[in-house]
Amino acid sequence: MAKLITGILGAYVLVAGCKGKAETPHATPPPNPPAIVDVIVTSTTPVNNTIEASGTIVANEYAELHPEISGRITYLNVPEGTQIAKGTLIARINDADLQAQLEKSKVQLDLYQKTEERDRKLLAINGINQADYDLALNNVNSTKADIDYTQAQIDKTIIRAPFNGIIGLRQVSIGAYVSPATVIATIQQLDKIRVDFTLPEQYSNVVKKGAIADVMLDAAGNIHRKAQIIAAEPQITPTSRNLKVRAVLEDGKGRPGAFAKVYINAGADAKSILVPTNAIIPNDKNNQVILVKNGKATFTDVRTAVREANNIEITEGVNPGDTVVVTGVLFARPGAKLKVRSVKTLTQLAAEQQ
Repeated sequence: MAKLITGILGAYVLVAGCKGKAETPHATPPPNPPAIVDVIVTSTTPVNNTIEASGTIVANEYAELHPEISGRITYLNVPEGTQIAKGTLIARINDADLQAQLEKSKVQLDLYQKTEERDRKLLAINGINQADYDLALNNVNSTKADIDYTQAQIDKTIIRAPFNGIIGLRQVSIGAYVSPATVIATIQQLDKIRVDFTLPEQYSNVVKKGAIADVMLDAAGNIHRKAQIIAAEPQITPTSRNLKVRAVLEDGKGRPGAFAKVYINAGADAKSILVPTNAIIPNDKNNQVILVKNGKATFTDVRTAVREANNIEITEGVNPGDTVVVTGVLFARPGAKLKVRSVKTLTQLAAEQQ
């Protein structure tokens, strides 16, 4: 009996222990702390809407001087770096064979013309039939065409300056054999220097014929010149979505091929909303910013426009008075709680980045 009672008590203790262990609550992990961020409260700010573009200085006229036919150069006149007039003889290709062919055709033409005159008189008195006279006349016309063709080939052996300009460096020597792919020299007209630059397509309505642009020719010397827009390509480049624009420098001084910065004033917008550039989150389709609403992170798609040194203009997606996260952007998650450490201004953020 004592052993039975001891066994029952042991079983009761074992069951009670198991029940107590089963009723012990599981430990839950502590929640993630909210991300600590700095914010700005957006407001409308006047924006100096100056568009900056990269450009290239180009000559008013530019041409590479190529021969039109292959041959050996028998005459060469390239006064390097000198102003020459339109029509100046630059080079001549050996044309001895063409000249001989021309003389041969002239002799044949003289004979055919005399034959045509005799046959015309005979035809008038029915001394020959019409077919014989037509053959003689065809020989005359055919020979004249041969002379014109040979003369055109001779003209191609002569290279002249196509316009008034400064001749460049000589690329060949006299006696060299050249082909139409050979560059003898270049010629450029520098009395009206132009600037070619590109703008994003959203600024196509800003570009107007006659508008004035500020051009910086030498970044080291900080040399600025005024330029007047004369034309723009009617089509936007499909690959880059940019518009190509051309302007003429007012003072007409510059070195073709040099880099230039072009600044165009697109007017001031008094209703612009600016946020720091590091507040923008780019993705595959749209740019986003993080708004603080009810203490939580809300990711919002935005449309951007003018970019300044530290800030960028928001045209859609953010309204005045919204709270935008400017630091701790990488630690925020959609719908997660945020802890606002401080409210900054654009001026304070710009000073901290310097």
